[in-house]
Amino acid sequence: MKRSEINSALARAMRCFATHQFALPPHPGWDATDFGLNDFRRYGAVLVNLALENEYSEKAIHLLHRQAIPAHRHQKKKEDIICRAGVFSLQVWFGTPGQWDATGNIQVNNTMQTVPSGHIFHITAGERITLVPPVYHEFWALSDEALVGEVSTKNDDLHDNFFINPNVGRFPEIIEDEPPLVRLVGEPA
Repeated sequence: MKRSEINSALARAMRCFATHQFALPPHPGWDATDFGLNDFRRYGAVLVNLALENEYSEKAIHLLHRQAIPAHRHQKKKEDIICRAGVFSLQVWFGTPGQWDATGNIQVNNTMQTVPSGHIFHITAGERITLVPPVYHEFWALSDEALVGEVSTKNDDLHDNFFINPNVGRFPEIIEDEPPLVRLVGEPA
């Protein structure tokens, strides 16, 4: 991703957080990614690491209309995905890709539901969905913008994200074409 594209995405996200009065802590851990697919508008997100502790993690995610987090699963991480503003859709699959004829249980707003593989949930502000390993999931904004919260057990972006698309890379290669608005997680200060 070009640094100018990252800066623009961060500025949009900052405006959205301010508009919805979603206060961020001092010095949050900013992250922006196109998942190595070079199409930030389709597959990408701005993520803000709010807490990265050994026992738990919390993130805030900014998505634009139809912008998606690609289908993936976790081996260890259990997570609640919470709509903080706007509306987003989340699709789930059970089992191995290509053999998704199963059903499974998903907790939505503290109520267990049995759904078929490929089911799409529409999550509105205040609602939450709980995902346990190894459920595959992909989510995208339905509204012009969506603020999505993630509260989970320990987060490990390097070793516990298993994407269906083998071309996905969690962190983008950055092409420096202007100074950074802020340094991203993992970048030297």
